Amino acid sequence: MAARSRVSGPRYRRILLFAGWNLVVTWWYEIALPKMGLARFAERTRSRRMQRIAQRFHGLAVELGGLMIKVGQFMSSRLDVLPPEITAELAGLQDEVAPVPFAELRELAEAELRAPLERVYASVCETPVAAASLGQVHRATLHAQDAADTGLRDVVVKVQRPGIGEIVAIDLAALRRVAGWLRRVRFISRRVDMPALVEEFATTSLEELDYRHEARSAARFAADFADNPRVAVPEIVWERSTRRVLTLEDVTAIKISDTAALRAAGIDPAAVAKEFATIMFDQLFTTGFFHADPHPGNMFVTPGRTSESGIGSNADWKITFIDFGMMGEVPESMLAGLRKLLIAVGTRDGSALVAAIGDIGMLLPSADIPELERAMTQLFARFGGMAVSELQHVDPAELQTFASEFGDFTRSMPFQLPENFLLVIRTTSLTSGVCTALDPEFNLWDSAAPYATQLLRAEGSNLLGDIAQQAVAIARVSLRLPQRVDRLVTRIEDGSIAVSTPNLDRRIAKLERTARRLWSAVLFGGLLIAGAVLSASHHVLGATLMALSVLPLLHTLFSGRGPR
Repeated sequence: MAARSRVSGPRYRRILLFAGWNLVVTWWYEIALPKMGLARFAERTRSRRMQRIAQRFHGLAVELGGLMIKVGQFMSSRLDVLPPEITAELAGLQDEVAPVPFAELRELAEAELRAPLERVYASVCETPVAAASLGQVHRATLHAQDAADTGLRDVVVKVQRPGIGEIVAIDLAALRRVAGWLRRVRFISRRVDMPALVEEFATTSLEELDYRHEARSAARFAADFADNPRVAVPEIVWERSTRRVLTLEDVTAIKISDTAALRAAGIDPAAVAKEFATIMFDQLFTTGFFHADPHPGNMFVTPGRTSESGIGSNADWKITFIDFGMMGEVPESMLAGLRKLLIAVGTRDGSALVAAIGDIGMLLPSADIPELERAMTQLFARFGGMAVSELQHVDPAELQTFASEFGDFTRSMPFQLPENFLLVIRTTSLTSGVCTALDPEFNLWDSAAPYATQLLRAEGSNLLGDIAQQAVAIARVSLRLPQRVDRLVTRIEDGSIAVSTPNLDRRIAKLERTARRLWSAVLFGGLLIAGAVLSASHHVLGATLMALSVLPLLHTLFSGRGPR
């Protein structure tokens, strides 16, 4: 803790200033104004206010780089606790920054490899293939002896940005400080454990700084799909890889989102979409180890042999995955819940979906299970089975209203998504986006249905066991039902069940209005005194505070005149 407190500097202060100011603004609108009876005004301006906060953070992240871009990408997946205005604005935040001069990278790479680059590689292209917030990628070729030993000639070299370790340390220190602030805000702390989330985010970020971890992840991923002829993974040149330099096979091919190039190579984009979805489902629901950043820049389609028959005749193409810095792992306990969730989606069963969410461990005991089941059933009934192209024909007003109500309801539920499940949601969302870009008629629901059927067959014995357990549970409930009904009637007759009355409701409302007026009076006095004290040295600020004190004064004088 002492080490954290010593972190300082312009970057650290800039992050804290941004977070502190927006926390004050949020406190004013979400806590102060409702206590003054201005809840409707706060609610009416909330959407635009949240959007402005997200836009400002977007600009800050692009300017600072480092972990801030990844923080924005992480926040864009927090559909459980953040409003759609924020997640939508941050969804397009790209991990692209200005490249580092090659001379600086050369110095770092040579220090890591302990030799001049000319001795390590036959050639290195100084123009980067990609520049990201943590590292930069350049093409290179191996010397003849290394090429003979590895079977590779063309490679790519991923080099960490100089000084990125210090930047990450500063960013994490700032995030931990902000998390400590948020832990003291009740309406935030009761929904999400911010310090725990920051520590999980820190663990993932620090793993990305160790390229040996990425190399091991690539090797594990390749082993998981060794028997799948549709999946390819670049080979790692272990002798030319360290903690901050990674050398691997150059697998550049057709970008998975380039449908024109796919068709020109004789590859059907719709077939690629179907195969890609199947591969991603295998990762999420079978192996439990998955690529958590499957955006179009991290996948290529590598053509195979093409016959002379034309379009769709290339039968040996593969989907090649790259960049294994962000990987997700699902524990066995959650894997069983995810399989049940997929089966529920495939069968359009809202109740089973809620049960699966409970098995994953997302729901707290206070969750309104019947209401959540009703919402999920309504979701399936109205939009279940629709492809993106079909959703485009739905009345936009209806879609927006449903999305708003459903989003507000789910965010009000007492649950928090575990970090690894957030990665599952992010991965599923990116998968759907890639597949829809390849095939506008692609339907993720239909793609999940046959996979769910396979899981049902594979887990037939478990399913029979579940059915037997449910039958026993139903029998027990049926046997106890007459006694429970009798006890309920008895409690109603003896008055032990409390019943609300209109008179009591009016008294409670009167007390609430009195409390608000008292709070407004305290706020009025505080603003007035602060303005008077500051007016001597800061005239404008003092006058502003005294002017603002009129608002709580008016509320104190004229509010609370409701029905007696």
